[in-house]
Amino acid sequence: MSQPAITVDSSMFLLDAALMLRAGSIRHLLVVKDGRLVGLLTDRDIQRCAPSRLVPISEEGYNAVFEGTTVDRVMTREPLSVSPDMPLAAAIGMMQQSRFGCLAVVENQLVIGILTRGDLVEALQRLLSGKSACRNVELS
Repeated sequence: MSQPAITVDSSMFLLDAALMLRAGSIRHLLVVKDGRLVGLLTDRDIQRCAPSRLVPISEEGYNAVFEGTTVDRVMTREPLSVSPDMPLAAAIGMMQQSRFGCLAVVENQLVIGILTRGDLVEALQRLLSGKSACRNVELS
């Protein structure tokens, strides 16, 4: 898993979240309210709510959509989560069944990390190169 997970508050504006995704070269943001996981925002969520470039719109108008929309309006609510001691095979099964690209890692109701498909590819690479045997979500 990746630690610490990058989280945003549910009241953050979409423009700021989009800039965080771009600056960090990441595709998922865990959304929290009062420190508790309430949602997941992906780059696809942002693309889905963006105005179409096929319709004439000024750059200011395009940006206004992102400046006036909060994350909680477009996020996926109640995302799947796992504990850090969950067997990795079970977490992979959840990801495959749900077709999600990530799972929040939560301990004592607080977000402590995120497990992404990228983390799984890195773990597979380490395993195939003989550097690590990963059994639980904590891919250290």
